[in-house]
Amino acid sequence: MENLIQTIAVYALPVIFAITLHEAAHAYVARYFGDLTAYAQGRVSLNPLRHIDLVGTIIVPLSILLLSKMFGMSGFLFGWAKPVPVNFANLRNPKRDMLWVAAAGPGINLVMALGWALFLKLQAMAGLGEEFFVEMAQVGIVINVVLAVLNLLPLPPLDGGRIMVSLLPHRLAWQFARIEPWGFPILILLMATGVLGGVLSPFIQFFITLINRLFFY
Repeated sequence: MENLIQTIAVYALPVIFAITLHEAAHAYVARYFGDLTAYAQGRVSLNPLRHIDLVGTIIVPLSILLLSKMFGMSGFLFGWAKPVPVNFANLRNPKRDMLWVAAAGPGINLVMALGWALFLKLQAMAGLGEEFFVEMAQVGIVINVVLAVLNLLPLPPLDGGRIMVSLLPHRLAWQFARIEPWGFPILILLMATGVLGGVLSPFIQFFITLINRLFFY
């Protein structure tokens, strides 16, 4: 039980900030490009309480951690925050600006991964090496890289799907966007069959290796 509590404590901050700042970034960039919907709801904020979803940010990730500890399972830690409302019609150039609004979430996750890596590096340089904070930084790197890569999957309504809609010609974009109602069922199916892990793992490993080379090699 003590080990489980320590694991939850190590994961808590990285998971909460990875998920909630992802949504805050969407809200901020949407406001920048002219849509004030999220701003009016107080979502342009670094306060995690404005973004936390009880089920997606706390219960689901916590359940995955518990099951992983109980049964020795491994896999992606999965979760979500309250989706940021974006009215793309309010953007100054909806099709073009959609790309930047969508890319902001994975982008901030990669920035946070670099931030956790810097935190880990500074610990090493200062000769601290406190196990709890070392593990927290390592978790922060992995969680943010996984969340960034997962969200860049070109499947609506994930961010990668929005980016694809922005990049495709209008006719193809409209046809591709029609997949959106089936996006999450497809994602769950890919997760359940292990296909998702196989597709994403090389990209996750690439970014983690790149971060290691930047900070530690």
